[in-house]
Amino acid sequence: MSFEINGAIFSQEPRAGQCLRTFLRELGHFGVKKGCDAGDCGACTVLLDGEPVHSCLIPAFRAEGRAVTTIEGLGGDAGAHPMQQAFLDAQGFQCGFCTAGMILTCASLNQAQQRDLGVALKGNICRCTGYRSIEDAIHGKSNVEASVEAGAAFGRSLPAPAGPDVVRGKARYTFDTAIDGLLHIKLLRSPHAHAKIVAIDKSAALAVPGVHAVLTHEDAPSALFSTARHEKDWMDPEDTRILDDVVRFIGQKVAAVVAESEGAAEEACRRLKVDYEILPAVIDPEQAMAPGAPLVHPDRTAANRVADARRNLVAETHGEFGDVAAALATSAVTYEATYRSHRVQHAALETHGGLAWLDAAGVLNVRTSTQVPFLTRRALSDIFQLPMDKVRVFCERVGGGFGGKQEMFVEDILALAALKTGRPVKLELTREEQFIATSTRHPMRVRIKAGADADGKLTALQLDVLSNTGAYGNHGGSVMFHAVSESIAVYNCPNKRVDGLVVYTNTVPAGAFRGYGLPQTLIAVEAAIDELARQLGISPYDMRRLNIVRPGDPMLSPPPSEYHDVLYGSYGLDQCLDLVERAMQADQPQPELSPEWLIGEGIALTMIDTVPPAGHLADAMIALRDDGGFDLTVGTAEFGNGTSTVHRQIAATILATTVDRINLRQSDTAHGGHDTGAYGSTGTFVAGKATHAAAMQLATDLKAAAAGAWLCDAGTCTLEDDFVVSGVRRMSFVELAKLAREGGRPLAAHGDSAGTPRSVGFNVQGFRVGVNKGTGEVKILRSVQAADAGVVANPMQCRGQVEGGVAQALGAALYEEMVIDESGRVTNPKFRDYHLPSFADVPRTEVLFAETSDTIGPLGAKSMSESPYNPVTAALGNAIADATGIRFTAPPFKPDRLFPALLEKFGS
Repeated sequence: MSFEINGAIFSQEPRAGQCLRTFLRELGHFGVKKGCDAGDCGACTVLLDGEPVHSCLIPAFRAEGRAVTTIEGLGGDAGAHPMQQAFLDAQGFQCGFCTAGMILTCASLNQAQQRDLGVALKGNICRCTGYRSIEDAIHGKSNVEASVEAGAAFGRSLPAPAGPDVVRGKARYTFDTAIDGLLHIKLLRSPHAHAKIVAIDKSAALAVPGVHAVLTHEDAPSALFSTARHEKDWMDPEDTRILDDVVRFIGQKVAAVVAESEGAAEEACRRLKVDYEILPAVIDPEQAMAPGAPLVHPDRTAANRVADARRNLVAETHGEFGDVAAALATSAVTYEATYRSHRVQHAALETHGGLAWLDAAGVLNVRTSTQVPFLTRRALSDIFQLPMDKVRVFCERVGGGFGGKQEMFVEDILALAALKTGRPVKLELTREEQFIATSTRHPMRVRIKAGADADGKLTALQLDVLSNTGAYGNHGGSVMFHAVSESIAVYNCPNKRVDGLVVYTNTVPAGAFRGYGLPQTLIAVEAAIDELARQLGISPYDMRRLNIVRPGDPMLSPPPSEYHDVLYGSYGLDQCLDLVERAMQADQPQPELSPEWLIGEGIALTMIDTVPPAGHLADAMIALRDDGGFDLTVGTAEFGNGTSTVHRQIAATILATTVDRINLRQSDTAHGGHDTGAYGSTGTFVAGKATHAAAMQLATDLKAAAAGAWLCDAGTCTLEDDFVVSGVRRMSFVELAKLAREGGRPLAAHGDSAGTPRSVGFNVQGFRVGVNKGTGEVKILRSVQAADAGVVANPMQCRGQVEGGVAQALGAALYEEMVIDESGRVTNPKFRDYHLPSFADVPRTEVLFAETSDTIGPLGAKSMSESPYNPVTAALGNAIADATGIRFTAPPFKPDRLFPALLEKFGS
């Protein structure tokens, strides 16, 4: 068969039934991505005779005799296509996994289609950006600063270093590589919510041609661990094995087949015969704590860091300051309600997966999509009893994370298969597996009690939280502790009480997710503040101004914390409230809405600690090259969080050079050092401080080396525009490098950061909404978020993080919901039945920054990737309540959820 791909004509015979996506990738066109294999996400978009198509839906043979264009060939001989350049100028990407498909669709749009982007882009999903920078690219708007003088990079809107490769399809993600002799892993998963594996008959599976191994619990180490990755192991319970003889949720892996092809592995999985002893299951978290309930992990003890396995209790917390009951009894106004949050999937477009192999030196190499390569290496070393120097874990570019890749879901089975077979192996989860077998946001039941005096001062705050961690406790305790901390610590109140429980159920596990528990509790806390204000006739803004903590105030949530290193590195919460209030009051064109639309406004605020407690470590190394540039090595992974850009900006600013002179190596344990990982709002605040320390030391060394050559005081030396300067004397970095080389003393420096003391970030979200009282539809009429990010390292990039956080949170607030039936089965494990925000769903959010400078963070900066998500659902709930006079307590706020109450109040 004859094919034309990117202008080249050649003969090739696709396999029977092969889709165009896999055909193109096997030919080395790695810009064609796998996001869903169902035509729902657009990551695999190519042009077929100039028209965008989802290549996962096109049989490869149907491309015969037609012109196929992938992202690599879009620009032709001219280099970059105008749309590729437009995406560079607007920085219309973050993780970049969707970008190739998005650019190809955008490049094909005519003028009429560009005027209705909601329709034109409905087949391409971006999980990161919130779509505003993509819209800017289509309309030719540039968001980057073209050039910045040496030493002035920090605080400027500089482009991501990987940008040119991302827009041309050259950026390499986990599976964008070819390895000889590769074997494929497929997993047999449990059809039961709770069962003991009595026996597994492998014979029929092993008879499938091409099958090399079938691995079960009998082949795996028996060590217990947690899939959650933290610097300190005590944060998570040890309740997981690579392969277990007891399955505890529908979708848990039972066996792994390793074969020459995915097809052979899948067929072998179908032929495995498993004898199960069905055990009683518990799906509801309230029932899980009841006497006589089925026990999910009956053998776990406090030694495994499980609070009370006989009550399915993973963790708990209880504490009180003052006397809440007495304060509520004497309060002028009180509010009490129960709120429920739901399961949400991270939906990173690159699913979990990786490659593993043993190299000639016997080192286990794992190339994976992870936020935590160093912590994963440590876990693999422990589980398989391997020396640390015999394990290498690394990632190139990661296609989104949002906390879901702060877990070890695939690396353990990859390591097992590579060690057992001695061959390179691959495991790539399908989109359905991502839904049913990885992790979700923790569903929570939150009871709130609150009181205030007649002047609006809070008298009492009480939270009672029940968190459903699912079948395994990864992140369960730490998410709950975080959920009940900053959510009420941001308010001054003499009487506070917290009761929190985390329980096991026989459902898909929950884990780390952007915001880490705060979005679930903020729905209740911020609603209570609004309801108290309404009863007192005080504006929601003034109610918060009366009660928020200010510098010098303790940030308290019971019980007392043993960690006392959280400080006001900078404080901009008051500015954020003012910025949002002014923006919401500003004149703007109002949409023409019919009388059945009810209009309301709402706000919510959040505070977040910029680092997890108990230490978060990062090392950085920087060295002067012979050409006068620098090699910077850091451990943090890049998955759209923007740390790659910020690290170079920090180093270039301190070393009086430009970012193009900083070559960055990252996220590879073979580079040495250590990095806890890019999670917990630490990429800039912790790892950036390590880069800052290394660059500062190297700057000192550069000045000392020049001073030694000049026989002068190093204190008279400064760095200017790639030179060391002292009076009229100037020595270039190139000359310094030569001097150091000849002296046998290369100029290099190391920096580290321990993640303490910690600072706090603040965000305030405001919405104006319309609610149709006849249908329950919600329209976002205005969206504003103000953020205190300290000195903003990269305004364009930080704005994109806020826009993306708001968009992702709106998805969870309005329609995203994983549905689990009474048997524990996920009933909507694909994008088609799980409504991710598309371009038409996301409003343009106005992003405003407080003017502060953090005394703890690098060059005055602090975190801003995680926190923009947190106040969104709470603010939206407050706006809907303001519009309708009805307090809805369980998102998502879908029309069918709102309609019954609206019908009851307003009639048909």
